[in-house]
Amino acid sequence: LGGSTGRDGIGGSQFASDSLESENRSAVQIPDPFIEKLIIEAILEARNQNLIHAMKDLGGGGLSCAVSETADALSIGIEMDVNKVHTRESDMNPDEIMVSESQERMLIVTNNDKLKKLQEICKKFRITCSVIGHVTANSMMHVKKGTKTCANLPTDVVANATLLDRPSKKPAYLKNIEQEKKLKPILDYSKMMMKFISSPNIASKIWVYGQYDHEVGIRTVVKPGMDSSVLRLDNGKFLAAKIDGNPKHCYINPREGAIGCFEEACRNVVCTGAKPIGMLDHLQFGNPENPEIFWTFLESLKGLTDFAKYFEIPCVGGKVSLYNETPSGPIKPTPIIGILGLIDKTPLHSQKITTGDCLVIIGDTKNEMGGSEYFEYVHKFVGGKCPVVNFQESKTNMNIVLDLIRKDLLKTVHDCSKGGLAVAVSELCMTHQIGCNVSLEKVPGPQLEVDRILFSESHSRYLLVLEKKNLKKLEELLKKSKASYKMIGVFGGENIQFDKENKHVVDLRVDKAQKTWFNSLRELVVHG
Repeated sequence: LGGSTGRDGIGGSQFASDSLESENRSAVQIPDPFIEKLIIEAILEARNQNLIHAMKDLGGGGLSCAVSETADALSIGIEMDVNKVHTRESDMNPDEIMVSESQERMLIVTNNDKLKKLQEICKKFRITCSVIGHVTANSMMHVKKGTKTCANLPTDVVANATLLDRPSKKPAYLKNIEQEKKLKPILDYSKMMMKFISSPNIASKIWVYGQYDHEVGIRTVVKPGMDSSVLRLDNGKFLAAKIDGNPKHCYINPREGAIGCFEEACRNVVCTGAKPIGMLDHLQFGNPENPEIFWTFLESLKGLTDFAKYFEIPCVGGKVSLYNETPSGPIKPTPIIGILGLIDKTPLHSQKITTGDCLVIIGDTKNEMGGSEYFEYVHKFVGGKCPVVNFQESKTNMNIVLDLIRKDLLKTVHDCSKGGLAVAVSELCMTHQIGCNVSLEKVPGPQLEVDRILFSESHSRYLLVLEKKNLKKLEELLKKSKASYKMIGVFGGENIQFDKENKHVVDLRVDKAQKTWFNSLRELVVHG
């Protein structure tokens, strides 16, 4: 049921994992969000009436995968006729119909008694529904065109393809990647910060997300631009969502980089009071036939598996895109992680920060500058030791932040990630249009040089903003949790200031910094 089958999606998944030597328009699927919405409503109604015995989305591989995987999972056979599939074009061949990846299509298994009711629901929502075959007891996938057999194969053979055991080898470039080059001293951190917050990865993305409607359904309660977005569910609970990735970290250390992406996405949903409940991955790599690239792919998967098992977060879906290369070489290893978090009661709505509010940091700032935005955009260097996630510290910090949010002690929470502490504090100030004075000596962790305290991208760190009256209660709870923390600053005034030894290392006017941060991405894209 759903959209018609056309040539627009033929070979889409293969195309996503193939060398791009020429254009291939037919591999690009044509989406129809309106039809998708109708399908969702129809399926929900059919589910509520117990009309669905089995169901599968027609994604990669189209009917060939959906039919074989459904039959194999249920230990049944399926006989189908391609002539009965509603198509967009009348002259499609059986192989085109079977592998088309046209969107907004679902495969449903039901029985004869429930079929009429299912068809009535489809008619109600104006969705085309075609009966294309029936279940058999022989565990065979039998594809016909009228009376002619096109394919007749055991379902387990079709559904369970032989796995390729490709050779892998640690890339040669990793031998020296963690060695840091000698850095030029920064003479004026304030001037440097103004340029830094205008770099593409640091600048506000409001110019992008401000161009689309994020209020559809009138259920968005925490909007884009915060650590994660939050949607209101019909059952009174809330769903937080965030996607994160960091190719530079994964380039330096594919395993730890992938873990870091996973943990950062978790931190972001935690900042709204949500407990991570599921993840999706999108794994983007170069040519897997290259042993060095395949090694980075394997290492990333091992890292994601380790983190998911430790935190008991299931991977509920994903996508792999390989052969991402240009004549100049492959892309960096780029796993993108999406996290869904569940909030049972009320999400943390970021409250306005006012003069006198306290800034507390949870988590240690370590000498982990590898792959940092600071190294790349200021010193034109990608290398060094990539941040490493300590699983126990991560869980401790995650749990105490969720507990503090539930106890209603916090005004807002923000994670430290790209750009480090300097950028995270600046984002709070620019978003809430208020200054802050931060003492770098108070930042927990080993003694570090100024630039490393400011720009280290160590994981598992959270910035907490709270009223002074709640500070004592907060510190009591933090001590019990054994999380590393410190109160490092106070909000007020019109300047973002980072001090060391009673001297301003960084001193920015909030209004000027905000203007640069908000407008720089638009200026870059529009004017170059």
